[in-house]
Amino acid sequence: MKKLLRYLKGYELESVLGPLFKMLEASFELFVPLVMAQIIDVGIKNYDVSYILKMGGILVLLGIIGLTCSLTAQFFSAKAAVGFSTALRNDLFAHIGHLSYSEQDVIGTATLITRMTSDVNQVQSGLNLALRLLLRSPFIVFGAMVMAFTVNREAAMVFVVAIPALSVVVFGIMAISMPLYKKVQRQLDQVTLATRENLTGARVIRAFNRQEDEIHRFDASNDLLVRFQIFVGKISALMNPITYVIINLAIIAVIWISGKQVDAGIITQGETVALVNYMSQILVELIKLANLIVSISKALACANRISTVFEEKSSIVDPAAGQDKKQTDQISKETDSVSAKVCFRQVNFAYKKAKEDSLIQIDFTVKQGQTIGVIGGTGSGKSSLVNLIPRFYDVREGAVLVDGRDVREYPLTELRQKIGVVPQKAVLFKGTLRENMKWGKKEASDEEIYHALDLAQAREFVDSKEKGLDLQIDQNGKNLSGGQRQRLTIARALVKQPEILIMDDSASALDFATDAKLRQAIREGTKEMTVFIVSQRATTIKNADQILVLDDGHVVGCGTHQELLKSCEIYREICLSQLSEEEVL
Repeated sequence: MKKLLRYLKGYELESVLGPLFKMLEASFELFVPLVMAQIIDVGIKNYDVSYILKMGGILVLLGIIGLTCSLTAQFFSAKAAVGFSTALRNDLFAHIGHLSYSEQDVIGTATLITRMTSDVNQVQSGLNLALRLLLRSPFIVFGAMVMAFTVNREAAMVFVVAIPALSVVVFGIMAISMPLYKKVQRQLDQVTLATRENLTGARVIRAFNRQEDEIHRFDASNDLLVRFQIFVGKISALMNPITYVIINLAIIAVIWISGKQVDAGIITQGETVALVNYMSQILVELIKLANLIVSISKALACANRISTVFEEKSSIVDPAAGQDKKQTDQISKETDSVSAKVCFRQVNFAYKKAKEDSLIQIDFTVKQGQTIGVIGGTGSGKSSLVNLIPRFYDVREGAVLVDGRDVREYPLTELRQKIGVVPQKAVLFKGTLRENMKWGKKEASDEEIYHALDLAQAREFVDSKEKGLDLQIDQNGKNLSGGQRQRLTIARALVKQPEILIMDDSASALDFATDAKLRQAIREGTKEMTVFIVSQRATTIKNADQILVLDDGHVVGCGTHQELLKSCEIYREICLSQLSEEEVL
């Protein structure tokens, strides 16, 4: 939590004024029992109605002043807490956005969503309560004890015994409950994961008629969360009855001691009532403190979980973008002398926490303007290979070069500006078609967008929608078919006019005729562009300048279609399983 307190910067004044006004409210509250004692000992004893009304007016005034201080404290505390959570949420979102694929894979999407939403809200609520009550409640407790000593020392000794006993109970229960609240939040991650999987995979679940199974799985996860919450709730619930017992025993002791002193004429009846009121104030404040500690325990557990995300550093380190002109010129000269656009040099790659490499000894060179086909069975490493070019992951050994320069030496912005990526899963964002097309190039004109749509074979269906580039796209493109989404993601990459285009199995939903037109249009319309086409269809990569055949992370074949038919058994089997003999030849 200490590391997160820096997000209170800019709200230092509010963080001080909130507790300060709460302390002022508490100070006025401590005078109430003394005023009541005077009303009893003077006004009621002497039947002095004017004195009673006068002191009653003072009570009303104390109440108004206390209310004003309380509302002011609420305002400043809420402003500081909301400002804190806003800055924290913004930084957390930005930090998650800078994590590499490796870290996001390990942490998990469901966990990150919980951190961004539930955990930040819990921390905000805990901070708000802490600013308002963390100082007020102890101040009332010890202030009441001090005021009791001003009334009668002997009776006040009961306070000296009761307050430490109450502190042991409160802080002991807090020490037990805090680790348990962490366990509750971890189980909440599992419930969030189950919810997310069911919402995103609703169509799959219904297609396989697994609704009842998923309901049972969610119920089991949710029931476990409930059991954890009930268990920790039972422990926290012990606080109120135990504190009530201690306080009521203390009140009995106060009445017993002060009653004898009243009979002896040492103290008055009003002072006895004042002592009982102070003990009641302690009871109320300790109940508040108990609830505050529960909320703070949750907030601290959530803050620690958020801190672990901030402590997770990206394995993709962005080198300094600033280079002097001499260095830049030197790099340009070196680049000009290198004919290879992309070069893999003895690359080995493994995913984080994986026991084995996913790519082993990958070595090939691609010239500018070439089209490279990448084919292989499921899990052979096709996507892993192309993901190394824009540096979504870093190699374990070896190097990936773009324009003769190691991708790890490029500033990420500069590297990815050269590359257009069409991922396996077609992802579109809510907004207009024009807004989606401008993701790669903000200043793209309508003519450039329409040209890209023509190349991607998407112009026809876009025109049929009659709204043109103002067509509204639903979240994740739910109002479009799979093939339409794929063609739009291809067009989005082409609008960018990248030097290197990576199409990662991005035409799987297209029919063969549209796929053929797409390949021909890209080949004719992007002559200077280096294109990587990942596919499991032999027809898609058949006419590529160079074809890479992957099997279990190894390159088992590299060459043209005709060369591989003669030299690579795996490639020949793939072709024969998909094409007729005439098409193969």
